[in-house]
Amino acid sequence: MQRLGFIHDMLDVKVLILFVMSRVNYPATSQQIYELCFQDDCVSYFDVCAAIPQMVKSGHLAEKEPDLYEITEKGKADGSLTQDSIAYTVRCRAENAVNRFNRQLRRSSFVKTQVIPREDGDCSVMMSLDDETGNLMTLELLAPNQRQAVRLGKLFEKKAEIVYNMIMAELLDDEDEIDS
Repeated sequence: MQRLGFIHDMLDVKVLILFVMSRVNYPATSQQIYELCFQDDCVSYFDVCAAIPQMVKSGHLAEKEPDLYEITEKGKADGSLTQDSIAYTVRCRAENAVNRFNRQLRRSSFVKTQVIPREDGDCSVMMSLDDETGNLMTLELLAPNQRQAVRLGKLFEKKAEIVYNMIMAELLDDEDEIDS
């Protein structure tokens, strides 16, 4: 039976992994590598999981922590030589997936939340928004229980910029009235 898709053997999987890893800006887990490489129906999770230890052993990837990988200089050099062998459509889809991944991780490094249980059963939710130069906003809210505190934290992670802009707009709007 003929396999559909552009990835046909372990070498194709490894070339695709090198292509993806040379473009990610942060170390990635094997699950994340698989998700970034799944741009062709012939790539399986098991292929990626089998390829990664082989690539660590060959010096193309380095394991920074358990199940957290980054590309080595050897991997970058070999990847740049072999990336032309990846089908154009797979390469474009993988590049788009990597761009989304980089944006998400970059953003998550700027938005932080922490739930701190208090003695009376309430929880404090510490939320902060940073940019490249430092902290823009730190906000602490009291939640009546752990469930609501976690929910507040997750919603802040999604809407941190909106919350910041609303606070700034509201405060600066009042400033105009003070100046008159």
